Amino acid sequence: PIDTAEAPHSFANEVVSGSIPPQYILACNKGFIDGLKEGPMIGHPVVGVGLVLTDGQAHSVDSSELAFRTATFFAFREAFKGSKPRILEPVMSVDVSVPTEFQGNVLASINKRKGLIIDTETQEDYCTISAEVPLNNMFGYSTELRSCTQGKGEFSMEYKRHAPVTADVQEELIKEHQKKLAEKK
Repeated sequence: PIDTAEAPHSFANEVVSGSIPPQYILACNKGFIDGLKEGPMIGHPVVGVGLVLTDGQAHSVDSSELAFRTATFFAFREAFKGSKPRILEPVMSVDVSVPTEFQGNVLASINKRKGLIIDTETQEDYCTISAEVPLNNMFGYSTELRSCTQGKGEFSMEYKRHAPVTADVQEELIKEHQKKLAEKK
């Protein structure tokens, strides 16, 4: 895995003996990028990976740009399956402002949505709660917040980062994707 903040992927050519002619190195890079566009797990793009090309073999009759591109595509797919990949989801930075009398209810509602409480701050009659919550778990939160605070609570959220989903969610997403693929056939 690589840091996705700097680059979503990396490709390194470490072929030393000239076993792959230079004109086919670019084709290998294109095959790698083709493999990243639609990941095998759930069909979404793959980020945070790198490919190091170390060796290969060219044949005067059978070698072509398409052959190297296709070979790299399938080599990446095969290596990807064995690499214990993780599905990422957006995590939001959430700030909730409520009267202090509702603080317990709001903390419980954030915990119920798999949120991580970062900070709570109380000033006079109001409490501000800072948390990180997966975006998927935030749908319907404004309605829940209004009902548990008698309409007195408000919140804001902004994108924070991507983080791996839990193992059970990952399994469920993969099953859904496989089911959709089976329906297409």
